[in-house]
Amino acid sequence: MSRIRPYRPADRAALYEVCAKTADAGKDATGILSNDALWGDLFAVPYAERHPDLSWVVEAEDGRVIGYIVATDDTDAFYGWFHDSWWPAVRKSFPRPVDVASREDRMVDYGYSRAPGVGQNATDYPAHLHINLMPETQGQGLGRALVDTLFSELKRRGSRGLHLGIDPSNAGAAAFYERLGMTRLPAEPGGQAYGIRLTD
Repeated sequence: MSRIRPYRPADRAALYEVCAKTADAGKDATGILSNDALWGDLFAVPYAERHPDLSWVVEAEDGRVIGYIVATDDTDAFYGWFHDSWWPAVRKSFPRPVDVASREDRMVDYGYSRAPGVGQNATDYPAHLHINLMPETQGQGLGRALVDTLFSELKRRGSRGLHLGIDPSNAGAAAFYERLGMTRLPAEPGGQAYGIRLTD
């Protein structure tokens, strides 16, 4: 039976793998980009590096990591660290595009543009998360259990609220977050955002 456990540094490669295999609105994104690592470089691994204490994985019976949740409790501080400490090494593999035309261009530009103040929902909902689960985990309540684990820790820390963004084409994710009591928030063009208050 699968179990949830805290993230370990040895899980780093698995985060890259799970992220790429679930990044296309929940489907396998392998091969969509010129370098599959970009998915994890933006949306998974830096969170586990910065906040291993806010990162958990789903471990299968055979020891494989088949899902994860990663988060920050302070979006502005995280984006400052991402800009100053994480992205400089990563961007060597991803020159900034002149024309932001393709999906990959938009993602690379997203990496270059992360900085304190860019998250429009970060003031009222300072925490944010990323969660990805392989298809074999679905229907077991593991997504809910991962979110509950994170929410409990954020509440313990006194976090006011949490926001997240999803691909608007991922109807399953939207339904999942709405079942968790999240409400729609303002979002960038082409995006969809949700948030939830954690403390009064």
